[in-house]
Amino acid sequence: MIEDKEKKIKETPDLTFKKKKYKMDLIPPSLIIARHFAAEQSAIEALEVKQEAAARELDEFIEENSGEEGLIDDPRNDKGSVTKAAAQEIKNQLTSIEGQPDGAEERASLHRCLELVAAETAATKAVKDARAALDVKVLAQYAKLTEAEIKTLVVDDKWFAAIWSALEGELQRLTQALATRVKELEERYTAALPVLVDQIDELSEKVEAHLKAMGVSC
Repeated sequence: MIEDKEKKIKETPDLTFKKKKYKMDLIPPSLIIARHFAAEQSAIEALEVKQEAAARELDEFIEENSGEEGLIDDPRNDKGSVTKAAAQEIKNQLTSIEGQPDGAEERASLHRCLELVAAETAATKAVKDARAALDVKVLAQYAKLTEAEIKTLVVDDKWFAAIWSALEGELQRLTQALATRVKELEERYTAALPVLVDQIDELSEKVEAHLKAMGVSC
């Protein structure tokens, strides 16, 4: 556990359970998830895609319908979120124009905004709840690890993976450097030697002509 109010520890936790923060230095939760809870992680990623789509749709709607000539006020705060107070303000605005004959378009925009806010809120909550449920499973899995499993996680999944990642990175760097060098050589030697000799002769004649015109003899 890394929470220590007296020492004012502000380290980012790997896992939070019942407001208690944990840091797993030897075996990060990602290794446990990859080995034991890949299906749950995939489900969370699918929920995150839906949440991002809902947030994007809400942002686009607000951008298109707010502003000086828009039908709604931008309900987002400085962090880009719509708070409960802002959502309530939209409901209040909707109530205030209810029944007005010339407010049909504005009411439609406000209703649609509320629908998108609700969809984004529900999607965000679904991701949060799924993550919390996975955290419970991951934390419980640590207590079940055998010595052999710990060795596999640390040596194979962590250390060897880090080594292979470093090797692949170095290989990519060397490959890129080699490709760049080959391109430089290709550009440098594009013209054949006889062509270069002809160009030198041509340029030499031009220089001699200019010198003679200036009264300088070679």
